[in-house]
Amino acid sequence: MTFITIAFVVASGAAAAPAAESPAPIQLLCGNITDHFYTYIRDRGRDTDPKQVFTVQDGVLRISGEEWGCITTKEEYDNYRLIAEFKWGELAFAPRADRARDCGILVHSVGEDGAYGNVWMRSIECQIIEGGTGDFIVVGDDTENFAITCPVAPEKVADCHVYEPGGELATIHGGRVNWWGRDPEWKDVKGFRGAKDVEKPVGEWNRMECVVKGDEITIILNGVEVNHAQNVKPRRGKIQVQSEAAEIFFRKIELIPLKP
Repeated sequence: MTFITIAFVVASGAAAAPAAESPAPIQLLCGNITDHFYTYIRDRGRDTDPKQVFTVQDGVLRISGEEWGCITTKEEYDNYRLIAEFKWGELAFAPRADRARDCGILVHSVGEDGAYGNVWMRSIECQIIEGGTGDFIVVGDDTENFAITCPVAPEKVADCHVYEPGGELATIHGGRVNWWGRDPEWKDVKGFRGAKDVEKPVGEWNRMECVVKGDEITIILNGVEVNHAQNVKPRRGKIQVQSEAAEIFFRKIELIPLKP
């Protein structure tokens, strides 16, 4: 789906027409989950969710995490501001029952469902995980078809680049670029919190914005820019929201179209 801006023609000699109204936001959680999404669950495939991993009640999406999978938009998008308001639940499941609560929003998702790990479409992930919300992950095929370029700090942490505004540019075709404040002593344990974490404690609502414009993506968490990528490949696609063994709630997933 491409967002189209309607041009208004002003007749010769007439007063200038008022500026065109911005396109209305798309409320992806409005109505039934099937209005905008379909489900895909590992070893089950599309639109088969017997354990109700994905449910919406009173406009709030609950992802139980019991099975690995995602909801995927039926349409492809580019040039938008995605606003997601989320909070963690208490449930967690094997093999991550005692590990950091994990989820993610995958943008520019293209190709076949389940092509990556029999779970997700290949894409660019805006990570949601305790201590690492705001990381980028290239969920690709290790080719130039999937890539991000970020300004990074001189030193890697655990073999991962760390976002640093004004830093040297680095391009990756797989792996991750950590958000600038990710604790260098991060551990994959449930309830982890780093000294500089912008994410709020478990049970409190967070606001994550993924600003997708042209070939750039900016991640803003609770009003703080935590990561930025340019020369992103691909530049458009579907949007996936993951289930990765942790209970999580979304009370808003809103898409605001932007001019190219």
